[in-house]
Amino acid sequence: MRNKYLCILLILSFVQFINACKEKVETPLTEAKQPIISDSTMQLLQIDTVQLRSEDDIVKLNGEVSFDDNKVVKVYPFSSGHVLSTNVSVGDYVKAGQILATIKSADISGNYSDLSISGNDVSINKRAVDNAEHLYQNGIASQKEYLEAKENYSKALANANKIKTQIAINGGGRTSANGNYTVASPRSGFVVEKLINPGNFIRNDNNNSLFTIGDISDVWIWANVFELDIAKVKQGYNAAVTTVAYPDKVFNGKVDKINQILDPVTKVMKIKIVLQNKEHLLKPSMFANIIISNATSTQTLAVPSSSIISENGKNFVVIYNNNNDVKVQEVSIKKVVGNFNFISSGLQEGQKIITKNQILLYRKLTVK
Repeated sequence: MRNKYLCILLILSFVQFINACKEKVETPLTEAKQPIISDSTMQLLQIDTVQLRSEDDIVKLNGEVSFDDNKVVKVYPFSSGHVLSTNVSVGDYVKAGQILATIKSADISGNYSDLSISGNDVSINKRAVDNAEHLYQNGIASQKEYLEAKENYSKALANANKIKTQIAINGGGRTSANGNYTVASPRSGFVVEKLINPGNFIRNDNNNSLFTIGDISDVWIWANVFELDIAKVKQGYNAAVTTVAYPDKVFNGKVDKINQILDPVTKVMKIKIVLQNKEHLLKPSMFANIIISNATSTQTLAVPSSSIISENGKNFVVIYNNNNDVKVQEVSIKKVVGNFNFISSGLQEGQKIITKNQILLYRKLTVK
């Protein structure tokens, strides 16, 4: 019986061995390794290169937009009178020669009356001198009488010319015999100030202007420099100006003038920056942030500020070699100038870094 069971066990073992040999062992395919950056993610990223840049000495200041004083004109009345009409309001753009107001003046009317009288005097004295000349040539009048008539005629002409000149000056050449005269803009620009309205009376002893016209195609920035920064600002240095109204737009100019006297109250020194303002974006009295920079010969590795990731008091960038070779690198920042961070350690020139949406990869590479 024991031999019988042993034979059955051997037969079963042999059958299992044969079946195992007949089975086809399928080796599973190794799955392809997925890249760190997929094609869709790559479209969201932006890559830049670590480069050497000149270290600029910078000073951050604040200031205010102002008119170019050379392009601001105050318009005064030529003569006293009643304001009949005004044609503009504060903020309006006017062209040179455009009518601002119409004024009725007794002085202008009186000047035209005097001109009429002087014209009659000229005619009378002209006839008198002609008559005296005729009589003198015929021996009837003396030379003295002829010379007196000639002198009176010259005086009449001089008086008439004087009144004409007075009318031209007092009315700016824009007068009429009824006493009306118009006030015109002496230059193109914006109406900054308007101090009259229809019905107002303008007196001879009034020292106030009627209008102020300012051209803002060029503007000045008056910036405040504290004592600590005075040595860092010089005439001709570059200036980058931003405003609250246009935070993403930088207006570039240069330091044009440095005042040599400090304000006794605020203890600041004023500097003037000249900017072109062709689009009229900058308005007088706007608050401005100014960065004064001076390029130096020192070259340091720099990266765009947008590439820096700050976490737990440390700064990192994401270095890109290819879609399968991306790593996080800690860096030390020497200083920040404008839109660039100057790096003292952690990077090499020519390395490629991700400057946009790199936080997506940073989380993926640092989360354990």
